[in-house]
Parts: sequence; structure tokens; C-alpha cells
Amino acid sequence: MRYFEDLEAGAVYELGTVEVDEDEVIDFATRFDPQPFHIDPVAAAESHFGGIVASGWHTCAMFMRLFVDNFTKDTASMGSPGMEELRWLAPVRPGDRLTATFEIVSTRPSASKPDRGLVASQWKMTNQDGVVVMTLRGTGIYARRPT
Repeated sequence: MRYFEDLEAGAVYELGTVEVDEDEVIDFATRFDPQPFHIDPVAAAESHFGGIVASGWHTCAMFMRLFVDNFTKDTASMGSPGMEELRWLAPVRPGDRLTATFEIVSTRPSASKPDRGLVASQWKMTNQDGVVVMTLRGTGIYARRPT
């Protein structure tokens, strides 16, 4: 188990990869972001994207899955007070292979709750061509090591 004290500014974690599946893109968007370029191959082909693209929210969800599986599940995470500066920088298409990285930007003990600390981070998703498709800055709350 990693606690707040184990998380250091400058550390970069490779979180693995995910293959973008067209059926999953359409299913996610049908449920949560039913814009034509996410759910209708004909309309998507006629759009400025030239084909189906994943919802940005789906890209975030794919990152989150990799983050939980390859980082958070082994930490004393207490959630997050919020995220900032979410950017979708390039379309994500079926067949893309996305790689996730998580960098700790800074850490600080909580001023009001001594049992926890705050970790500022930068998230990044890159496709198989090295193109950054998503970035996000956020803060996580992690329990301090029990004494």
C-alpha cells in the first residue's frame, strides 16, 4: 500500500494501454454522448471527423480504468476534490491504441486534516503515433501513513 508519504513530485507512472473498440465507442456514446459523429457511421463519415470518433468522456473513462487498475488500487486514495484543465487535443478513433501516463506535479499535507495529503497531477493519453489526445490536471487526496 502506498500512502501520501510515498508519493513524490516528479514521479511518472506508466499506466498501460487500451485498444479503442468501435462497438464500445458507439455503446458508450449512445448511453452518454449521443452525437452523430460518435454513434452513426454514415453521419460520422460526412462530418468534419470523416468517421466515428470516441467521446472525450469515453477517453477520460478509459484513462480512469487504467489509472485505477495500475495505480490507485494500490494506494490509500481518498478520492478527489476535482479536476482542472481537461483538454481533448486530437480525435480518438476505433483501432487506436492509447497509452496513459500519470505524473505527480506536487504534494502537500492537508492544512486542516492531518490524516491526509493532496497530490497535484498531470494525466496524459497518447495514441500509437505519439500524438497526445488528452491531458488533464487534477488533485487527489491520499491518506497519510498510520502512526
